[in-house]
Amino acid sequence: KLDDAPNYGNTGGTIGHELIHGFDDEGRQFDAKGNLRDWWTKKDGQAFEQRAACVTKQYAQYVVVDDIRINSKLTLGEDLADLGGLVLAHAAWKAQIADMSPKPADRDGLTPEQRFFVGFAQWDCSHARPEYARVHALTDPHSPGRYRINGVAVNMPEFEQAFRCKPGQKMVKPDAERCRVW
Repeated sequence: KLDDAPNYGNTGGTIGHELIHGFDDEGRQFDAKGNLRDWWTKKDGQAFEQRAACVTKQYAQYVVVDDIRINSKLTLGEDLADLGGLVLAHAAWKAQIADMSPKPADRDGLTPEQRFFVGFAQWDCSHARPEYARVHALTDPHSPGRYRINGVAVNMPEFEQAFRCKPGQKMVKPDAERCRVW
């Protein structure tokens, strides 16, 4: 019963996430037939590594619990897929509604853009006890839910615009600091 905006943010982001795995730090090492083969040009590979390093650096700063930070080298593939998946979902949603007549701007007090990001946030709404969070941070290739959402949104200027964020607010990064891999 939801409108397109939250569906694209939630389910579209998930579908995009899975598609991006074919081109993340691990998936990019396999060719179209599934053979382990570097098929990227040297220039493209280097550019990817530079862009992916931005994501590694960003997630390494997130404190999970106590003094334990995300092991961003372990979580890189999932973090890349989360970011790329939502970028794909947003582009697909915008293409879907491009020729449609505008619907009411607000629904449940939120604009369509805001509902897109709320749909995404609901995808990994979670809370973990500190004991679990410690183990998860050291062993799981997925970042904790909070960072899977906020770590992506902070890199999307569309999020900042949707919620009218102002420079200096927590979910705002200067444009030059945003991670852009895809």
